[in-house]
Amino acid sequence: MRATVDFAPLFRSSVGFDRMLNALDLASRIPAVDNWPSYDIVKTGEDDYRIDMAVAGLAEADLTITQERNTLVVTGRKAPEPQSAAEYLHRGIAGREFERRFDLAEHMKVTDAHFENGLLSITLKREIPEVMKPRRIAITSSTARAEEAVPQIEARKEAA
Repeated sequence: MRATVDFAPLFRSSVGFDRMLNALDLASRIPAVDNWPSYDIVKTGEDDYRIDMAVAGLAEADLTITQERNTLVVTGRKAPEPQSAAEYLHRGIAGREFERRFDLAEHMKVTDAHFENGLLSITLKREIPEVMKPRRIAITSSTARAEEAVPQIEARKEAA
């Protein structure tokens, strides 16, 4: 049995972390689910990531990838097989339906999806808008402002 964590003190002392704290709270309440298909999450660069999913037994047409705001949903639904004369003595290759959800951080974007040899690779990139990136602010002294103001006043006197 899992111990529950009270995030109330963090809500009182933090600003702007609501989404992260809600995600932690939700993750602590979700019961363990089926872990099929298996997957890896790989950090390939400072802002680049890749999710590799082993989806043996499914074809490219059986897979759907959608991004809804900050959630990536990968769904696999195999088309029904026509009745054949073959009788399976053991069926170990999974081909069942699945839906796997990944919570994404702000400004994450799926840039590519590639399927080869039963491995689905989804490439993601964090694209922070220019207005949100850190920028350097120039510092001016009060004497520099005074010197800039003097020529403007003299120019007004000459024009009069």
